[in-house]
Amino acid sequence: MFVKRILSGVQPTGDLHLGNYLGAIKNFVALQNDYECLYCVVDLHAITVWQDPKMLAQHTREVTAAFIASGIDPDKNIIFNQSQVHEHTQLAWIFNCVARMGWLNRMTQFKDKAGKNKENVSVGLFAYPNLMAADILIYKATHVPVGEDQKQHLELCRDIAQKFNNDFNSNVFPIIEPVIMKQAARVMSLRDGKKKMSKSDVSEYSRIMLSDDVDLINLKIKKAKTDSLPFPSNLNDAQKRPEVFNLISIFAALNNSSPEQVIKKFNNSELSYFKNELSDSLISTIEPIGKEINKLLNDKNYLDSIISTGADKARSIANPVINEVYNKIGLLKT
Repeated sequence: MFVKRILSGVQPTGDLHLGNYLGAIKNFVALQNDYECLYCVVDLHAITVWQDPKMLAQHTREVTAAFIASGIDPDKNIIFNQSQVHEHTQLAWIFNCVARMGWLNRMTQFKDKAGKNKENVSVGLFAYPNLMAADILIYKATHVPVGEDQKQHLELCRDIAQKFNNDFNSNVFPIIEPVIMKQAARVMSLRDGKKKMSKSDVSEYSRIMLSDDVDLINLKIKKAKTDSLPFPSNLNDAQKRPEVFNLISIFAALNNSSPEQVIKKFNNSELSYFKNELSDSLISTIEPIGKEINKLLNDKNYLDSIISTGADKARSIANPVINEVYNKIGLLKT
């Protein structure tokens, strides 16, 4: 009874890197052929930690540009900005009243982000998963692409949907199914294969930015940490070498293959030769995207029209859902 629909989003925190592309945006492009898709720039999630107000709007446009430059068709999909669709926050408050404190206390990502400072972080960071559930369920999305680090949040979303349906003897919300993107779902640092690639890393050589030019990509891959051993001969050996396995996984994701296929292809090769091939793959993928992002950012009116039109389309789906929710729980509608 529910439309086969995908909702996913990217935070506008600036400086998109290879991890953002391979872990999310590249997969969005593939999904648009099989689902009705809504792709959201989740600026409300971004402000759970402080953002520079002068840069937030610019970063929102950058993510929008990256969506389009990577191959997401704005005519075929809904691309929009979370804060322009007020139904997200309306439903999030209702979910604050449905979700249980114990559920949120078990969220490991909050514990990781808050660390020892959890008494001083924002309430928004703690309640983040409830807003994420609202983002998804306000469109009655049936599927959500997630990496391993988001599976727990999706399980909470399922719990919230089920509890709401049970509490109000209804079938308002679907029980979401994850679309697990196994290929390079977690792109790791080029300097430490046990740490996720991040723009906050002190070393610029830890990451490939979507804005990097040919020379910089070549240099970063040349300097990428490996070891003195030969190229691995099997998957088991590769997985014991995190930095090497990270590069293998990146190559696999860029070329729509598996780590096993990459190992077979480069067996008996020098690591230096493999790195050169990886650089070529990165350049052929990243350089055109970076150029198109810059081109789109120079046309602010076009980007804003995409965002505005997308928000109108998103509201046309979200508004009937919030009205249905209000009716179920006894809130008066305007």
